[in-house]
Amino acid sequence: MFSGLLTRLARYRRNAATVLTMNRRNLHYIYPNNPHAQLEVADNKLETKLMLQGAAIPHARTYFAYHNFLDLNTLEQNLALLDAFAVKPAHGSGGSGIKLITGRHPDGSWRSINGERIMLADIRKHISDILFGVYASDLNDIAIIEEIISQHDEMSLLSPYGLADIRMIMHQDQPVMSMSRIPTRRSGGRANLHQGAVGVGIDIPTGMTRNVTWFGKMITHHPDSGVQLVDLQIPQWPQILDICYRTARACPLKYLGLDVAVSSHGPMIIEINARPGLTIQNANLRGMRSILERQPS
Repeated sequence: MFSGLLTRLARYRRNAATVLTMNRRNLHYIYPNNPHAQLEVADNKLETKLMLQGAAIPHARTYFAYHNFLDLNTLEQNLALLDAFAVKPAHGSGGSGIKLITGRHPDGSWRSINGERIMLADIRKHISDILFGVYASDLNDIAIIEEIISQHDEMSLLSPYGLADIRMIMHQDQPVMSMSRIPTRRSGGRANLHQGAVGVGIDIPTGMTRNVTWFGKMITHHPDSGVQLVDLQIPQWPQILDICYRTARACPLKYLGLDVAVSSHGPMIIEINARPGLTIQNANLRGMRSILERQPS
């Protein structure tokens, strides 16, 4: 018994030594690779879109941007043209401040992704909150209205409650670790692990799903739909890798979290994160430190 305990302890120590901690991530990878002067390309979604547009990298189309309260005078006129759209803060993170509108009712009101009835006044109030900086750490912000991405049919089978994404960690233009974040009822259709989305580890060379975590537990099937999530092929994986390589090369930041949606028209970049989180290691049952230390600095 004592010998078995020592064996398990030794295995735990070996695995722990491969984990990338927050301090090490910041000191060894974020600070040296992501100059402060260049962070706006990731922190401001409008700047991200300009960079992607210049490199001809697919991303969600921007319909309108509201920089100040005077711009709201055109809101009713602008939204009269749209049945489905997303409202996002330019400086938001972690999915905060995102409102997804999926359709319109006969009376002219809209329907949110969770079925809530949305009036023009609700959208005006939400954009006002964005402009006040409610979702941007007390900074004045910009509200973006952009297209809703139509999800690839195969991804919709895995993720029937909202748009799933692929998170790819890139260092010096090379992939390090990947996972898919799959929404649930509990996450309100958002691909956010802290709000209840499922994390699915992905084998980078093959695009096969390997491990699934949900609130710290290992599972194999979607908690709501019951669909199997392990040992499956992510659709269009070569194209996903290609768009990640292209984005990393175009971006001045060299330690990134790239968020990719698999749309009905192919992979699209949703967002770039200059300070990607570390829970991706849990989804892959593997630490990133040993992988990063084998790559050039």
